[in-house]
Amino acid sequence: MIGPSSSHTAGVVRIARAAIRVLGGVPDQATITFYNSFARTYEGHGSDRAIIGGLLDFKTDDKRIKDSLSLAEEAGLDYTFRSVGNASVYHPNTIKLNLTKGERNVEVIGESLGGGLINIKAYDGFIADFSAQEHTLIIKADDVSGAIAFITSILAQEQANIATMSVSRKGKRDLACHVIEMDSGLNPITIAYLKSINWIHEIIYIPDIDL
Repeated sequence: MIGPSSSHTAGVVRIARAAIRVLGGVPDQATITFYNSFARTYEGHGSDRAIIGGLLDFKTDDKRIKDSLSLAEEAGLDYTFRSVGNASVYHPNTIKLNLTKGERNVEVIGESLGGGLINIKAYDGFIADFSAQEHTLIIKADDVSGAIAFITSILAQEQANIATMSVSRKGKRDLACHVIEMDSGLNPITIAYLKSINWIHEIIYIPDIDL
């Protein structure tokens, strides 16, 4: 990894690289909010360069991270940093990313847990809680009866063992978000089938890759 800290650089890079996979590519614009201890130290500890490096899809050991702020301009990435020093509802090392690519906008909240480990806490206002260390499936769908049983039965047909699963919703019979971490990957035809279901609105699949 590029230092000085696994929490302030490696973990931050991994949060950004997970976020751009949720977005679907390197963003055109990014608003980056550092919370709590990150808000006080992000410049001195290199978290600003780390987050931009991750948004440019640099790995944690990529030497270009040190020059990422200037490289962002070359790549056409427009970014803004913000800081909030006291946000008791958030983990001490929290970053919120508001990202835009073309007409797509996403909000991702990530936590750097130490040792390069991360937790993607939220996606577009839904609880997510995934580590980006497993094959991850994110499904936005109507809150319909039998949705969880249907989705898990499809995964069972692929023998995809579920490691973790969380479901949150905006309200009863409103939009819900299913976040599923699996030990193995999915075939493209399975993802295509899930996308064809009329009550499923969005599928994001993040394979088990080296973030």
